[in-house]
Amino acid sequence: MKKQLIVLLLLLGIFLAIGCTENGSEAANKIDTPVAEETPVSEQASETIIVSAAASLTEAFTDMESRFEAENPGVNVDFNFAGSGNLRTQIEGGAPVDIFASADQKNMNILAGEHLIENSSRKDFARNSLVLIVPSSSTLNITGIENLTAPEIEKIAIGNPDSVPVGNYTRTALTEAGIRDRLENKFVLAEDVKQVLTYVERGEVDAGFVYMTDAKTAEPGTIEIVTNVTVSTPINYPIAVVSASDNKEEAQEFVDFVIGEEGQEILEEYGFTPISE
Repeated sequence: MKKQLIVLLLLLGIFLAIGCTENGSEAANKIDTPVAEETPVSEQASETIIVSAAASLTEAFTDMESRFEAENPGVNVDFNFAGSGNLRTQIEGGAPVDIFASADQKNMNILAGEHLIENSSRKDFARNSLVLIVPSSSTLNITGIENLTAPEIEKIAIGNPDSVPVGNYTRTALTEAGIRDRLENKFVLAEDVKQVLTYVERGEVDAGFVYMTDAKTAEPGTIEIVTNVTVSTPINYPIAVVSASDNKEEAQEFVDFVIGEEGQEILEEYGFTPISE
């Protein structure tokens, strides 16, 4: 009887040992096997579109950024603001740009002629106006562009006409007014309209030509708008998807936002005249 009991106890011990070994293996397998984790929505891959836009669009387009991204999850917008001519040259040089928004038709037409934009995406979306401004501290009694020929007016800031649309509009307006030749030696050329505004704000020049929308962004108390300047060519802004874009669908979504109701309302808030089709 004792022998049988001993045998039963030995068998029971063997079974228990085998069970512990199997449980241990299962536990080890559970530890060694990694569990796949779901990637949070905020960390999922997103597309970034690069928008090269005229400097005068800085405030309006920056305001659009958060609203567009909120309505288009997974799409980020990076802006490159500068003179339209310089931006066009960058695109011609192969810069990774998805959208071009110009302050004139000339630079957009050049890219269209070189097949560097998607012509079907091209739209005019805003209109601006040209104004003559002076420092608020000015004592020169400038009331119109004709006064700029006076000998006491020594420095007039304009955008570089070869690369900055506001400079080209200015040169055309002064030519049509018959006074350009008398002002050439007074011109201080700027890289974009924002630089013209800065020169006048700081009192570094006697006068300057900017868009109305930029004049409205000046530091309070630094400038005065003298007069609107007549320009024979309407200052219309076109926008288009760049042909070399790798994100054409997302780029078109941004164009649609700009020419849509919400984008047009934002442009109007910043002084532009909406002209979307």
